[in-house]
Amino acid sequence: MSEILNTLIIGSGPAGYTAAIYACRAQLEPVLVCGSEVGGQLTTTPEIENWPSRSDAPDGFSLMQDMSKHAEKLGTKFIFDEVVKTDFKNEIKEVYLSSGTVLKARTVIIATGAKARYLGLESETKYKGKGVSACATCDGFFFRGKEVAVVGGGSAAFIEALYLANLCSKVYLIHRRAEFRAEKVLVDRLKKLESEGKVEFVLNANVKEILGDGDLVNGVKVEVNGQNRDIHLSGVFMAIGHEPSTKPFAGQIELYDDGTVKTGFTSETSTSVPGVFAAGDCADRVYRQAITSAGQGCKAALDAEKYLQSKL
Repeated sequence: MSEILNTLIIGSGPAGYTAAIYACRAQLEPVLVCGSEVGGQLTTTPEIENWPSRSDAPDGFSLMQDMSKHAEKLGTKFIFDEVVKTDFKNEIKEVYLSSGTVLKARTVIIATGAKARYLGLESETKYKGKGVSACATCDGFFFRGKEVAVVGGGSAAFIEALYLANLCSKVYLIHRRAEFRAEKVLVDRLKKLESEGKVEFVLNANVKEILGDGDLVNGVKVEVNGQNRDIHLSGVFMAIGHEPSTKPFAGQIELYDDGTVKTGFTSETSTSVPGVFAAGDCADRVYRQAITSAGQGCKAALDAEKYLQSKL
């Protein structure tokens, strides 16, 4: 493409598709670069029971397809490629794709999402979506009345464990140390549930293998103080952090130490560079929900429209 685009959207999850829908309605003629995982991480979720108006609990893949079709129907142009580098130093932004194509745009909306960190075990990969998850609020409902484990020792892990304790018969918190990085109030709340038999702390422990019958998880093997222990359960939730997909923007816009995009400079979704906006998990350190990402995508498109109007 040799022309200068009004709005270039990077990312094809809820934030990116919603930004495209609103950008189309503002007649910005958006172009969306889908990235290496079309539809984003939500496509791996088997059922979504908390999407407003969808009581039929659609799977993430079909929901993202519906959003894509909506954006396309309104006029969004899609590029099935991946961004490898960006140059935001001038008023016209340049975005480099893996194919060698260089896109130029007046505004850019970054909606590249984030990927949950996993342990890197072969068995973990085998059972993703079959008992291994990285989102208790997304998948915890499927394990109600069952025993599960949460892996991690930070505040995120404790929040996941507290949430699951309301649904599951028992929650094991597996942590590689004896000390926690979580807020004390969260630790105290979980310890209270421990005294009630709802939670068990498995400390100084490393997960060695996710156990299963070939179809579903049925346990986890941990090494505790040098001794192996098998814990029988139905689900394992990884809560060892997220990694924002923001490498192509390093050095171009301000990022937090963890890679999350800093926003809120002149508007809620604005970045440190005028004309560049960010929405969804790549800029969210708190909520990381599909519906909040969609809302931020809407805001980013409206902010981009306002920015372009200011240049007329």
